[in-house]
Amino acid sequence: MKKRILITTGGGDCPGLNAVIRAIVKRAEQDSEEWEVLGSIDAFNGVLLEPMNLMKLDMEKVAGIHVMGGTIIGTTNKGGPFAWPVRNQDGTWTTVDRSDELIRILQNQNIDAVINIGGDGSQRISQGLFEKGCPIIGVPKTIDNDLCDTDFTFGFQTAVDIATDAVDKLVTTAASHHRILILEVMGRYAGWIALHAAIAGGAEVCLIPEIPYHIDKIIAALHQRLFHGKGFANIVIAEGAHPVDEGMSFHSEKEVGATEKKLVGAAMKLSAELKKAGLEIDIRETILGHLQRGGRPNAFDRILATQFGVKAFEMVKAKEWGRMVSYHHPDIVSVSIKEAISKYHLVNLDSDLVKTARGIGINLGD
Repeated sequence: MKKRILITTGGGDCPGLNAVIRAIVKRAEQDSEEWEVLGSIDAFNGVLLEPMNLMKLDMEKVAGIHVMGGTIIGTTNKGGPFAWPVRNQDGTWTTVDRSDELIRILQNQNIDAVINIGGDGSQRISQGLFEKGCPIIGVPKTIDNDLCDTDFTFGFQTAVDIATDAVDKLVTTAASHHRILILEVMGRYAGWIALHAAIAGGAEVCLIPEIPYHIDKIIAALHQRLFHGKGFANIVIAEGAHPVDEGMSFHSEKEVGATEKKLVGAAMKLSAELKKAGLEIDIRETILGHLQRGGRPNAFDRILATQFGVKAFEMVKAKEWGRMVSYHHPDIVSVSIKEAISKYHLVNLDSDLVKTARGIGINLGD
């Protein structure tokens, strides 16, 4: 009987997911033992739904998919085995824990290993299943680059390229119309995308979650720029950035099965504060949103994702359960999932990257 690997992709979509899937299948094909690789449609939903929705992943199915964005097996950032949404008779929703049931189904399906590709929330699921005896390997994925114990996650560099391209375009339109343009990029707790895009694109102000901002200092920096005859300015703000005396802004309620509430309005909040200050210049906002997640992965992310996929298969063969693939430059290694989710990978305020931003005059709001 062939050994069976189940692949899941969870959380938000991300450039490079398909490259990981392809690499696992191609590496399994090279092995002397016979392997069957399956994909669970929409994370673990494919296993828990009735009937099950699994996809056989063979060489024909994965041919050429490394250049494609998204994931051919789908994804979701709601629900999951530990918080499965259930509708009550009165129409309200609640969640139930189906993790034990999931593990029994995997055993009944003769699944020898699970490779769970996802970010912090997905790897928390990986750790929970591992603690219940599931033979599971984690692969880190997030455009926010906020997973600990790996230098980079795939998808991040492509997201930075997209955000930088947006800054480049906004610089020219800000200059042409003599405006302040605010670009909001993703980054709930970590400001990696914002900081990289601001430096690469030449923004005047960059606001990140790690540095709560003082609105008066931003206003002073903008006044100084306008006083010196620069008739425009560009600001990059991470979605999780917030004033020094306030927390992040969320929707009032969390969606059923979601791990966290949705963030709202970082750019709009900043814009309102700047307009209230009476700056005599037009201020406009652009929210980049899901454009950062979509499209073809760049070369860096294709290569990193492929390395992660090959390493994940080798970890399966070595039965390194409860561990996650990691990039420790220049090596691809394995680390404890528990350690990887113990804290967020945040921007170090003493890092050379932050010093570089300050060194070229970017105002960080502090």
